Amino acid sequence: MENENRRNMQRRKGERRGEDRRKGFDRRQKQIPLENGIKNRRIENRRSNQERRIAERRSNNDRRSSEESIEENSYDDIVFGRNAVLELLKSGKDINKIFIETGEKHGSIKEIIGKAKENKIVLVEVDKQKLDSMAENNQGVIAVVPPFNYCEIEDILEYAKEKNEDPFVLILDGIEDPHNLGSIIRTAETAGIHGIIIPKRRCVSVNSTVAKVSTGAVSYVKIARVNNLNETIKKLKDSGLWIIGTDGEANTLYYNQDLKGPLGIIIGSEGFGMSKLVKENSDILIKIPMKGKITSLNASVSAGIIIYEAVKQRM
Repeated sequence: MENENRRNMQRRKGERRGEDRRKGFDRRQKQIPLENGIKNRRIENRRSNQERRIAERRSNNDRRSSEESIEENSYDDIVFGRNAVLELLKSGKDINKIFIETGEKHGSIKEIIGKAKENKIVLVEVDKQKLDSMAENNQGVIAVVPPFNYCEIEDILEYAKEKNEDPFVLILDGIEDPHNLGSIIRTAETAGIHGIIIPKRRCVSVNSTVAKVSTGAVSYVKIARVNNLNETIKKLKDSGLWIIGTDGEANTLYYNQDLKGPLGIIIGSEGFGMSKLVKENSDILIKIPMKGKITSLNASVSAGIIIYEAVKQRM
């Protein structure tokens, strides 16, 4: 009997150990997939984080690239407006790239795109907001160009010689409004003036506003920028030019003055006219008669009146 009881006890212990083994195996089987699942989720999370970081870097790079493209005017200059950009393309001057507003293309924009492609110029489509951040009233097109290429005095005189014409030069003393300068350049180009001279100080330089107001005439007119206007006037005199200054207190009316032959016309600033030394270095002073209560004209209007009187006399 005792032996049988002992065998039964041993059998039950064996059954319990077997059961424990099975339970332990089941527990391990359950833990392994659980651990594998956690590992897989961790791996997936790491991959997801990596992909997100890569996407963020790409987005930041794209944004920086776009901002760098838009900010190219920090290093170069821009020309904006349909007529100005179109004339720039026709002139054959260097253009780094042209920004075009996204959307449907109508009218002269199509012509701009066509000429840009012919000249193998990079075209970039951007939204209106980005264009407006570069320049207002851009008309949906902005060209990024190298800084304006000023010429030398000798280039202007040589150009007149090549055309077999007496030099006809415009000298601007203190024009500070870019709209006035743009208008004067436009008038000068239509009148066939050989070149314009501006000082480096007290005068606006050729910028995007000047280019737009001139409707692209800056692409065709030779413009020299000099350190000393009075020294330049003396140099022009030595080259045989007569220097005619415009002054409201002059005794000679502009249409009574002989404006033929080698000629340099000086137009003074909007508010103060010519500086004292420039006036003293002029050969002759002329004036435009004023019959109203307003005793002065806009600088670009004065320039237009004098320029076309000279054109009439030289025809």
